[in-house]
Amino acid sequence: MAKEYERLLKCLDCVRAKTDFRPKTALILGSGLGDYGESIQLECTMDYSEIEGFPVSTVPGHKGRFLFGFIKGVPVVAMQGRVHYYEGYPMADVVLPVRLMRLMGAEILFLTNASGGVNETFAPGDLMLIRDQISDFVPSPLIGENIEEFGPRFPDMSHIYDEGLQGVLRDGAAKLGIPLKEGVYLQFTGPNYESPAEIRMSRILGADAVGMSTACEAIAANHMGMKICGISCISNMAAGISEKPLNHQEVQQAADRVAPLFKKFVTESIYRMGKL
Repeated sequence: MAKEYERLLKCLDCVRAKTDFRPKTALILGSGLGDYGESIQLECTMDYSEIEGFPVSTVPGHKGRFLFGFIKGVPVVAMQGRVHYYEGYPMADVVLPVRLMRLMGAEILFLTNASGGVNETFAPGDLMLIRDQISDFVPSPLIGENIEEFGPRFPDMSHIYDEGLQGVLRDGAAKLGIPLKEGVYLQFTGPNYESPAEIRMSRILGADAVGMSTACEAIAANHMGMKICGISCISNMAAGISEKPLNHQEVQQAADRVAPLFKKFVTESIYRMGKL
């Protein structure tokens, strides 16, 4: 048995020792959505520190725990704080939570994040449906021994973000009257923000938004056969587009301002996904 698979099974045993909850949807709460747990009909919570071998989030504002419960009757597991590559963890640790949620039973992965706008038609506070991604600037989470229990050695990435779920997100936004942008998300390593030259490069490559998470998680989930969708909250315009210096506090504040609308959108979307 592969060591990484054995490690995941031990993590799963820790979870199952506390709860046998079986989620349909896995939700990763990005910046600005950390208190979304208040919207969940909770059955159980579990700190990451309670799980043997599980990486612990060190970013301010990320509580670092799993939430198990229901959103409008849909069973979900939500990550209240994710793990980032820039925290110093190997990529296998960064995507371990996604793989664990798949082993818990989740079939859908709903990714959210706060990101910098590269598309000059965007503005802080916009929500962007992720249609596709660029992950070349971070190591692939699939490097190393392939775990056959997860998926094939060379998985197809033609449709990482499920087209059916994209339709659900569009319909949910339309019902709520939320203007929804669409585009390509590019992941950099962080933790530094990008230079103006790097943002110009991103635009040339076709990116509409940039951030420090999400793409690697989507690759791991796709490898395991999950259906994936994602929403970026444009919390700021990227370097060179905005003349204002960037800092984490302002990004967090911008994400917090749009959070009430974002939360309604997430709830409506998960409810609709539950009918699929």
